[in-house]
Amino acid sequence: MSIERKVAVITGASQGIGAGLVRGFLDRGYRVVANSRSIKPDTSADVHAVAGDIADPAVADRVIGEAVAKFGRVDSLINNAGMFIAKPFTEYTREDFATKISLNLAGFFYVSQRAVRQMLAQGKGGHVVNVTTTLVGQPVKGIPSALASLTKGGLDAVTRSLAIEYADKGIRVNAVAPGVIETPMHKPETHAFLAGLHPVGRMGTVQEVVDAVLYLESAGFVTGETLHVDGGAHAGHW
Repeated sequence: MSIERKVAVITGASQGIGAGLVRGFLDRGYRVVANSRSIKPDTSADVHAVAGDIADPAVADRVIGEAVAKFGRVDSLINNAGMFIAKPFTEYTREDFATKISLNLAGFFYVSQRAVRQMLAQGKGGHVVNVTTTLVGQPVKGIPSALASLTKGGLDAVTRSLAIEYADKGIRVNAVAPGVIETPMHKPETHAFLAGLHPVGRMGTVQEVVDAVLYLESAGFVTGETLHVDGGAHAGHW
């Protein structure tokens, strides 16, 4: 087992942005531990897939534990797992609330706690990136997003808190806040409407989010930053 190459842990890694992130880090020469509930085994020598709900503390233990057992280290954690439920505030159910809190917050908390512990033990610093949403800072009329703001907004805030807490340990913490990204989850007939939610007049691409995460990965003097990849949506009304 070689422990020289860096290792990235990526949650929500089976499709869309997560799958793009796996490819992006592999192209950078990293080894990758990829997690999602439905992820399939990977036969690549440089990817280790760990299936399971990242909101479960036991799964978070397994993800970080297997990263160390397989590859010897954890250098970066990309908290990409999450979900968006668009409903008027008064129509959210208890189940909606519990599901969002579980995935968006618990899914961040347990694995981040364990990853940071590992980074501290290694004594070589590290990097955590939280994928949030531009709606945290710029809500849009007609796109109800209260639970997204409640949960992803928490990630936006804790990004700055942890950046300060661990700056002197060499551990950086940043966030990426995408707008609407063109993935199979958005039906083609919705694309024109979704494109209109961005001042530049189009949806974003998975590669543009991946590029933002990889920029932060290499930007050693940047921590506590939320990088918006949203076609200007965070800048104001248009």
